[in-house]
Amino acid sequence: MRELCKTYRADSGSPLHACDRVDMEAARGEIVALTGPSGSGKSTLLHLIGALDVPDSGTVEVDGREITGLGRRALAEYRRGVGFVFQRFHLLPTLTALDNVTAPVLPYRTDFDKRARARELLESVGLGERTGALPSKLSGGQQQRVAIARALIGRPALLLADEPTGNLDSGTGKEIVEVLLGLRERFGTTVVMATHDPGVVARCDRAVELRDGRVG
Repeated sequence: MRELCKTYRADSGSPLHACDRVDMEAARGEIVALTGPSGSGKSTLLHLIGALDVPDSGTVEVDGREITGLGRRALAEYRRGVGFVFQRFHLLPTLTALDNVTAPVLPYRTDFDKRARARELLESVGLGERTGALPSKLSGGQQQRVAIARALIGRPALLLADEPTGNLDSGTGKEIVEVLLGLRERFGTTVVMATHDPGVVARCDRAVELRDGRVG
């Protein structure tokens, strides 16, 4: 990210600088924690990296490709190569764990067996025996594991996580971080994660603090 800026209008009409000339890098295979108080710009920065939002100025380059100037079709292709994990699990309640994991790639032709890869990913997050379970039959931590497996179904090089342990107790949160660390070791995934949890930050390779939209 270079000189990345994003400004919104507050209810009062005054400008809110969610990202204010942010410069930041993440190396391949690195796990970077974004820290800072609520409203500091962590989620906005993740949305800009993932092309879920468009910056007012500045550039985002991923794997040598500048994404801020891409057209609609190229942006959609880019998003399919990025994994997203959120604080809310967003699992489809009528689908099994296996079907939730395969859901993002069902509309597309792939060069891999979708269900076989989904089973492999559920096994890798410790849910190999719960592939047929509905979300209502899974704990919060298990649902987040399913969400992580779903984010990795396309084997993305980049995973963006927004408070992935925010709805979990501290013990389960630690387990989720260990899952992310294990996936990095297995797949070489780069992880950029927004978090308030100092225990999570301590397990990351590096922390970047944001305050009022700026890197502290």
